[in-house]
Amino acid sequence: MTDNTMGNEGLLVLKDLNVWYTKGRPVFEKFSLELKRNEVVGLIGLNGAGKTTFIKTLSGLLDSFQAETALWQDRPLIFRDRGFKKERYTVFAEDHSFQFFTFHEYISYVGASYGKKLSDSDIEELVHGFHFEEYTDVLLKELSTGNLKKAYLITAFALNPKLLILDEPVNGLDFHSTEYLYQQIGSYRQYGTVLFSSHILESICLTSDRVLVLEQGQIKKCFAGQEIEAGKIREVLKE
Repeated sequence: MTDNTMGNEGLLVLKDLNVWYTKGRPVFEKFSLELKRNEVVGLIGLNGAGKTTFIKTLSGLLDSFQAETALWQDRPLIFRDRGFKKERYTVFAEDHSFQFFTFHEYISYVGASYGKKLSDSDIEELVHGFHFEEYTDVLLKELSTGNLKKAYLITAFALNPKLLILDEPVNGLDFHSTEYLYQQIGSYRQYGTVLFSSHILESICLTSDRVLVLEQGQIKKCFAGQEIEAGKIREVLKE
């Protein structure tokens, strides 16, 4: 089943996307999707459904793919194009890059790469919300899994890209930071679109405008609006 919500508010449009690691064994085959402007889309699926592979493809980390149509704001999309990179930011499930940077050094570097000068006042609320005050001058390699995730999430929300991609963003977070993350995702529509994957139904149901259930590289079911209920999604996952 494919997602048939194509409309006039398209931010990103993909049609017949094929992705593979080994030639002849596609992870995604004839996969089609549209992300609208200013919406939150959740991806959920069992292990091996393709969530992380799709996020890596969008983020320009894979080159073994082809698509009949790939558009970004009605223009041809190249995942590794510099212009597209500046309009999307990805928080990966695991990320060990820039380990010898402190958080302040990292966010300054990333901000410059995106053409944005982020001051302490720009990130103060996020640092407080994620309870990260004690760690802003600690090397990334010395942070716990949860605090490292917070560093990347703070950077993501401070940048306010048009497309924010989050891969299992709840993993490693404490209760208060998880609640704050839900608030940030929910209010992000004023800045752009969020695409995030999660295996936690609560994350999906509390924040999403649409939920896409992935299975073997295809959208098995799409839920929208009041259709988004944990019980219904759980039943599809069990089928």
